[in-house]
Amino acid sequence: MADPVAVDAAVQTAQVAADVAQGFDWEHYKHYIGSVAATLTTVSFIPQVLHTIKTKDTKAISLGMYIMFTLGVALWLVYGILLGSWPMIISNVITVTLAIIILTMKIRLG
Repeated sequence: MADPVAVDAAVQTAQVAADVAQGFDWEHYKHYIGSVAATLTTVSFIPQVLHTIKTKDTKAISLGMYIMFTLGVALWLVYGILLGSWPMIISNVITVTLAIIILTMKIRLG
């Protein structure tokens, strides 16, 4: 049986979170959230690219996955351009460039 105090605390925490989310001005912060998300996901590729360039080891990289990934990122770039979303455009230009580097190495090195 669940601890009634813990259940009550969880319910109160959930209610506070719902109240904060409801009254929070998401419109004001949505571009910051998108920019941070774009930065984190883009920067996360840099260590892999540097490692792949340094070691020239692409054996563990799936060619099919990287082809689909690169095409997907290219389509996100097009979508960002259509929306006029600079965080989406900038991050996907960088990410597709990094993905093309790895994809090219995979095709050349096997």
